[in-house]
Amino acid sequence: MPLLGCIADDFTGGTDLANNLVKSGFRSVQTLGIPGSAKTTIDSDAVVVALKTRTCPPEQAVQESLEALEWLRTLGCKQFYFKYCSTFDSTPRGNIGPVIDALLERSRPISPLFARPFRTTAALSIVVTSSSMTCF
Repeated sequence: MPLLGCIADDFTGGTDLANNLVKSGFRSVQTLGIPGSAKTTIDSDAVVVALKTRTCPPEQAVQESLEALEWLRTLGCKQFYFKYCSTFDSTPRGNIGPVIDALLERSRPISPLFARPFRTTAALSIVVTSSSMTCF
């Protein structure tokens, strides 16, 4: 039964997080969206649900994130982590704050800080450098 349940606002961030978890020794599984069956059994230490909420309206992002949280609870997850886009520019109104507020009402997620992914922003571009990653 997984202990750590993670919600990512996009596939790339979810993959980065799952990669860091594996490199840190966690047996990790990543899903693309919320699987259709709540009766799924996953033999891992962590589950990362990659959503497509980074650019959707805040109300939709909140709803889908809360659905992911409830699904992770059905798996037995006890701790939760919300991985959001690091550039804060995905929507004009923004959905990071509303999602964090909604998750905090239902749970106490782990700090939303993320391991050093070796990314920098320069000239309106995100540059990813090749280097080993560390987590937690």
